[in-house]
Amino acid sequence: MKNKLITILGPTASGKTRLAVALAAEYGGEIISADSRQVFRGMDIGSGKDLHEYGAVPYHLIDIRNAGEEFNVFAFQRLFFEAFFDITARGAVPILCGGSGMYLDAVLRGYRLVEVPVDEALRGELADRSDEELVQILRQLKPELHNSTDLHDRQRTVRAIEIARGTAHAAEVEPFPRIEGTVIGIHWERHELRRRIALRLEERLANGMIEEVAALHTAGVPWERLDYYGLEYRYVGAFLRGELTRTELFVRLNSAIGDFAKRQGNWFRRMERHGILINWVEGAADSLEQAGEILRRKEF
Repeated sequence: MKNKLITILGPTASGKTRLAVALAAEYGGEIISADSRQVFRGMDIGSGKDLHEYGAVPYHLIDIRNAGEEFNVFAFQRLFFEAFFDITARGAVPILCGGSGMYLDAVLRGYRLVEVPVDEALRGELADRSDEELVQILRQLKPELHNSTDLHDRQRTVRAIEIARGTAHAAEVEPFPRIEGTVIGIHWERHELRRRIALRLEERLANGMIEEVAALHTAGVPWERLDYYGLEYRYVGAFLRGELTRTELFVRLNSAIGDFAKRQGNWFRRMERHGILINWVEGAADSLEQAGEILRRKEF
């Protein structure tokens, strides 16, 4: 079992956590979250932590940062390997679970990443540039840019430029140990996934997501940072500022999450094109039974 990993991936609302927890209970596993927002304390409903589903199953990389702080793929990759080797050293099975494509890719394809600190001089140079100019600079530095979300948020674009510049001048870094494992993806027909997204959004709004975002802002997290944390926090923030009605909040956020799920699917297909074998199971059927059969064939 040395350096073996089970990975559960899929679009938002596909049932990843439930399947990962069931497999962890069956195989003596511990879950490592691959979610860019579940690392933050106090961001529970909007990030879909669903901690009630875990029961006695141990989990890692959830609630490890305070809301308002930064977290990136560099930090995730290193914390993942810390958790991975801790779990395997104790004889348990690590199960990576999430939908953040770049985080998953950083582990499964072993991105070589270097730590790039904040460059205040560079940020000063970029402060007067327009959004369009920033995008052009980033594309010049990274012609094969894959993370398009960096193009839609000024803060993210500036940070991406900073990282691209810093990485270009960094020394070659050692690759991480090769990890053997099985990747299982959960597939839903598009209309059914959209239905699940709408239903889950209704539940989150009814269960206090608006109040959660309001509490985060009251605690000192600025609107700009909440916008950076993703769709739920961005649209609820707009509602709280009076920019959207309650109906507009649901309609526009529901549509945006559906579009995000489509982009997740595109990312997973890109992973496959780059050599990651994803064993797909049907969410509408018994995903645990299907996943178990896949793992038995792999002699996991």
